Amino acid sequence: QVQLVESGGGSVQAGGALRLSCVASAYTYSRYCMGWFRQAPGREREGGAVIDSHGNTNYRDSVKGRFTISQDNAKNTLYLQMNSLKPEDTAMYYCGADLYDCYAGKTVFAYWGQGTQVTVSS
Repeated sequence: QVQLVESGGGSVQAGGALRLSCVASAYTYSRYCMGWFRQAPGREREGGAVIDSHGNTNYRDSVKGRFTISQDNAKNTLYLQMNSLKPEDTAMYYCGADLYDCYAGKTVFAYWGQGTQVTVSS
C-alpha cells in the first residue's frame, strides 16, 4: 500500500507559477511510474506528466514547455513545477503511483492522493 499526500496548490494570476509536492509513504521512485493528473469541475480527468522508474519524463501537449515533473528520491517526494499558468489550468491536481503503463495521458493509477486545488485567475 502506498499513501500519497499532495500540497502546494493555491490561487495565482495568469502567468504565475506554483510548485506542487507529493510525499509518498514508501520508497516508490525506483519501481513506480509517478505522475500528475488533474480534474476540473464538469470535466473529465486529464493526464499531465509522468516520470518512470528510470527518470524519463513525458508530458501532455497542453502542459509541455510550461510544467516540469521531478523527484527527490531521498525525500520520497514528487514535484510539479508549473510556470506560465493559464486559467484553463484551474483544477484539482492529484499525484499517482502505478507499476505499469507509464504515459503522459495516464489518469488511472493504482494509488493516488487526496489532491490539491490550483486556481488561476485571468
